Amino acid sequence: MSLHLPASALRALTVAAFAAGAILTAPAAGATPKAAEPASAATPAFLSASQLPPHPASSWTAGPVTDGFPDELGMCVSTEGVPGYDYRHRRFWTDLDAGAVQLTVVAGTSAQAKVLAQHYDDLIRTCADRIEESSPDVEAEGRSYGTLPVEEGARVRGLHTETSWGATDIALLSVGRDGRTVTVVRWGQMGDFQDAPVAAFKKTTRTAVAKLY
Repeated sequence: MSLHLPASALRALTVAAFAAGAILTAPAAGATPKAAEPASAATPAFLSASQLPPHPASSWTAGPVTDGFPDELGMCVSTEGVPGYDYRHRRFWTDLDAGAVQLTVVAGTSAQAKVLAQHYDDLIRTCADRIEESSPDVEAEGRSYGTLPVEEGARVRGLHTETSWGATDIALLSVGRDGRTVTVVRWGQMGDFQDAPVAAFKKTTRTAVAKLY
C-alpha cells in the first residue's frame, strides 16, 4: 500500500537512505579478494498467497515471481550503493486495501549476505526518521518487534505514517537470511499499529526464511 508520499520525496528518501550503503561495494584497503562460494543449484522459493497474514474480508492473490527489485520497497530499501546481486520478487494483493511483497537477494557469499541483511535492517530501522526529514507533511514512527530464530535469523519491524491531509498507513517489514540468500518481506494497509497483525506476520516471516531452500 502506498504511503501517499510525493514522487520527489520518495526519490530524496532513496538517495539519502543509501548514501552510506556504498561501503558495501568497496573492499577494504589492502584486502585480498576471496573466491566466491560455489553457487547453489537451487533457486530460492517464495511465499504462497495462503502464507500471508489472513485478511478478515478478502483472500490474497499472488503474482508471478519476477526478476528485479520491487518499487514497493523503494521508500525504505533500495539497490543504491549495493552490488548488483540477483534480485527477484513476488507481489501479493487483496481485493481491498492490503498488499505485500517479498524480495530475495542471492549474494556471492554468506559473509556478504550477512552484511547485506544488516544493511537492510538498519535502513528499515531508520526509515521513519528519514521520512520526517524529507517530508515535513508526514509524521512517521517505527517500532521493533524483535528477532526470530529461523535459519540465520530474522528481524521484524513496523512503520506507521500519517500525512497532514489525514492519510494513515501501517506496514510490517522483516529481513531474514539463509546462508547467502537474504529475503525482505513487506505487508501494508491503511491503518495504524493497532491494525497490524504482528503475530501472523512473524509466522509469515518464519515461513519465508525457512522456505527459501
